[in-house]
Amino acid sequence: MSATTIWVNGRLREAGEARVSALDHGITVGDGVFETVKAVEGAPFALTRHLDRLARSARGLGLPEPDLDEVRRACAAVLAEQPVALGRLRITYTGGVSPLSSDRGDQPPTLIVAVGAIAPRPDTTAVVTVPWVRNERGALSGLKTTSYGENVLALARAREDGASEALFANTVGQLCEGTGSNVFVVLDGQTYTPPLASGCLAGITRALTVDWTGAQESDLPLDVLQRAEEIFLTSTTRDVQAVHRVDARELAPGLGPVTAKAMRVFAERSAADPDPV
Repeated sequence: MSATTIWVNGRLREAGEARVSALDHGITVGDGVFETVKAVEGAPFALTRHLDRLARSARGLGLPEPDLDEVRRACAAVLAEQPVALGRLRITYTGGVSPLSSDRGDQPPTLIVAVGAIAPRPDTTAVVTVPWVRNERGALSGLKTTSYGENVLALARAREDGASEALFANTVGQLCEGTGSNVFVVLDGQTYTPPLASGCLAGITRALTVDWTGAQESDLPLDVLQRAEEIFLTSTTRDVQAVHRVDARELAPGLGPVTAKAMRVFAERSAADPDPV
């Protein structure tokens, strides 16, 4: 089910009437940040962490500080109108109406909040690696911006190969992240994930998984994917999801013991505390 009622700049609007200017900087040059929040039975999960990251991304992009109280009101209003059993709550915050250039204008930012239903993810999935890299030294490194062109291309490549995610290395050949997920590997029974210095996004689910499972941050070469005992992804809409294939490599069928435990721990802890801070 797609969004039916959307918050745009201060009030709820029907989806057919929810519009922003064609001159919005988020449209013309991708000048914006966003958050995807899981909604369960009409309630957002880990909203405080997501809003903190929204503010960090806005500061990193040089946007005015978002009014987080307004964002909370917008999320509550949208979920009250469309209380999905399992959904993707999308918060988008852009530079607002601006010139047809990289320069920002003097108009206020644009805030959009919408929710749509999603299906539960399968326990396992396939991934591919792509030839493009994340620039861990780039101006947008670590920011969750609306400049997602690279992710669109990489995800299309993954779909062509029957996979649901594409994984990137960074400029020095280290494992980095997926288009919309963080990656964990198991070596000799210990779980590792790339550090934020690799250029990966500071995923909310990633951070909770590290806290709740004792996973370690470590620089990892891309070829670790060809020898890891287990691999799993984390993201807002995946929670913890096992990987059964990387490129042409088939991993052991079913869930590995470390991944299965991570899935169980995440499910239990997230159910017990809907807003872990």
